[in-house]
Amino acid sequence: MTGHRPADPTQVDQEKLIWKPGTMLYPVPVVLVSCGDFHGVRNLITIGWTGTVCSDPPMCSISIRPERYSHDLIKASGEFVINLTTTSLARAVDWCGVRSGRDFDKFREMGLTPLPSQLVRAPLLGEAPVNLECRVRETRELGSHDLFIAEIVSVHADPAYFHAATGFFNLAAAEPICYCHGHYYRLGSHIGKFGFSVEKKRPPGKSVPTRRRLRKK
Repeated sequence: MTGHRPADPTQVDQEKLIWKPGTMLYPVPVVLVSCGDFHGVRNLITIGWTGTVCSDPPMCSISIRPERYSHDLIKASGEFVINLTTTSLARAVDWCGVRSGRDFDKFREMGLTPLPSQLVRAPLLGEAPVNLECRVRETRELGSHDLFIAEIVSVHADPAYFHAATGFFNLAAAEPICYCHGHYYRLGSHIGKFGFSVEKKRPPGKSVPTRRRLRKK
């Protein structure tokens, strides 16, 4: 996860610079992935190359360099947990990305709380607002990174951000962070909800329908 500079700042295509091919898909979520065994060897690794790859079944992916300590832990167990990160976790996110689990117990060094998962052996991060338990379905060797494609088998959410009256989970209140060109940022102001560009305006005085509550497992 490094910044990029123009290959030749003077080279212009119409009104845009021509850069060398690179991973310019920014910003990206930055997550803490926990792996290993809650009762044994465990680790946290900071991951920027992650994302959703399928809705049904729910699946996601993470990319890790083969030389990373966590790579072999995940390869051996076939499991990991994606823990969403927040402003309050920013220092831990950065530290866990520059230190190796070969040398440190990252949970202990950062004062973080490992919790047992429901279905996988890897621990949850107690301070994360959302935890996704994952089981690897496929591994692909791509080049600098190996891609782990996994099924999400369980989701944990902090009830502090759940509004029982409306069924709304306010993740924004947790102040999630993202990564962009070597820097971390908290998310900004709300712009609109999905479909707002085609939503019909409600006539004055018409009541607002009650939002359906989310079902808890």
